[in-house]
Amino acid sequence: MAFLVFFLSNLVLTLFAAIITTFISPAAAGSGIPEVKAYLNGVDAPGIISLRTLIVKIIGSISAVSSSLLVGKAGPMMHIGACIASLLGQGGSRRYGLTWKWIRFFKNDRDRRDLVTCGSAAGIAAAFRAPVGGVLFALEEMASWWTSGLLWRAFFTTAVVAIILRALIDVCLSGKCGLFGKGGLIMFDVYSANISYHMADVPPVLLLGVVGGILGSLYNFLLDKVLRVYAIINKKSVTYKIFIACTISIFTSCLLFGLPWLASCQPCPLDSTEDCPTIGRSGNYKKFQCPPGHYNDLASLIFNTNDDAIRNLFSKNTDAEFQHSTMLIFFVTCFILSIISYGVVAPAGLFVPVIVTGASYGRFVGMLFSSHTNLNHGLFAVLGAASFLGGSMRMTVSLCVIILELTNNLLLLPMIMIVLLVSKTVADAFNGNIYDLIMKAKGFPYLEVHVEPYMRQLTVADVVTGPLQVCHGNEKVGNIVHILKTTNHQGFPVIDEPPHSESPVLYGLILRAHLITLLKKRVFLRTPVRIGSDAFRHFSADEFAKKGLGNVDKIEDIKLTEEEMEMFLDLHPFTNASPYTVVETMSLAKASTLFREVGLRHLLVIPKRTT
Repeated sequence: MAFLVFFLSNLVLTLFAAIITTFISPAAAGSGIPEVKAYLNGVDAPGIISLRTLIVKIIGSISAVSSSLLVGKAGPMMHIGACIASLLGQGGSRRYGLTWKWIRFFKNDRDRRDLVTCGSAAGIAAAFRAPVGGVLFALEEMASWWTSGLLWRAFFTTAVVAIILRALIDVCLSGKCGLFGKGGLIMFDVYSANISYHMADVPPVLLLGVVGGILGSLYNFLLDKVLRVYAIINKKSVTYKIFIACTISIFTSCLLFGLPWLASCQPCPLDSTEDCPTIGRSGNYKKFQCPPGHYNDLASLIFNTNDDAIRNLFSKNTDAEFQHSTMLIFFVTCFILSIISYGVVAPAGLFVPVIVTGASYGRFVGMLFSSHTNLNHGLFAVLGAASFLGGSMRMTVSLCVIILELTNNLLLLPMIMIVLLVSKTVADAFNGNIYDLIMKAKGFPYLEVHVEPYMRQLTVADVVTGPLQVCHGNEKVGNIVHILKTTNHQGFPVIDEPPHSESPVLYGLILRAHLITLLKKRVFLRTPVRIGSDAFRHFSADEFAKKGLGNVDKIEDIKLTEEEMEMFLDLHPFTNASPYTVVETMSLAKASTLFREVGLRHLLVIPKRTT
């Protein structure tokens, strides 16, 4: 009966999460970190940070995490923060009648990207109650463009998150909010006592880092392959997506319920500070099928929330609580389930599964070296989680600070730094970080921080392609419509030619959205003349502001008569007359660095003329 309840509840929750994700917002599947990272790099993919995605992400994440799938909530919370920031930046949602004129300040691309960056930092800060870690995560992993102004805005955002979380937890400490104030959020606080370690403890820690790097790169490799297989299957039909999700749920339920039978019952410790066996929902000592006065250590890890499982593994003074076989079984189970669970069509994070897997591997190593080191098993679990995070996600500073804020002990800093640096260095020799691999698998183009060595041997003229689509300062309406319909470019150079100038000269850059706005207003001229500032009498600044998601105008929606197609538009007043330009002989490596560091969307290449 217990298995039936466990099995059916997991299946229903997984099925619900898969259905709403598949039919309402497919963009809500996965953690959301690769998608938001690509957005901040310049890829404005449809539906990534829409209101529909936000709602599905919240409901689907709750269902997926509750369904016993080994998925986390840190990634979805980061995505939720980014969605909320984007909706605020565009003044709400016009489609659903939720608009606010007082936040139109963010109606431009750069400010909206900055706001989404702050939202992603807030999501990580809320997931781990780590405000500084959230800021550093946004800086190290998410943002492609960073300024000192953005730094303090992100810091202010995460500070507000920390204060609100603290206030809500204080309200819930009475026990009226379930586990919210008593462990539902990840806050381990397991090392308030002083920790002493010596040079003899360094070799096991270095080994932990090396093995963590190898395991992390293997994890990335296998996850990349599994995601590509899922992508092939998911393309066939919607039924296959839901079928895979249900199959994974059934497999997970059978595995999790069956494995504790392999573990032997342990007598309750006499000096335990909590009830043994556990009474209630959370605790270190689950009875499962054991006789009175005994507990099942594997069930104590499996039949708990991921947060409580991590807390059990991190806890100090629990060296005798788990068996070697239990740790090994739990590590292999988490390693496999986290890989196959991430690809289901439901909101699913990677952070917490990687922490659980790394903590179990670290504690197992600690058990093997228990006679050769003074470090307890809980500390090895913390270092194991750090090594596995470093090996799979390849971050250093942000992960270090997040782990310190989780464990609440600054004395761990030197060892965590060593483990992260070693594991990242080892893993970098094999493949890239997990989010970059997922972005590549999903087909998102991404401009890397470091240029490839071959770029130094090329100039920008070597990589430009033609034919170039340009607009003249006074352009015929029919030509503009033809250019917009035959290309997908978002910006076009504007040039002046005789008789409007002595020789062909670049006047500036005009955006596709602005051209469509001009066509909609139909401020056409019968002759190609410049009208200057008089053009602004027909427009308001709001009409040229960046449109919200789903409100983008399309050229196909504009119907023009034959007479209008023969008329002209003066583009000079609406053109950016100071775009970034480089000469054709500029190094491709320098141009790439300029493009990314300045946060550009367009870069014009002009010929180098000789007099």
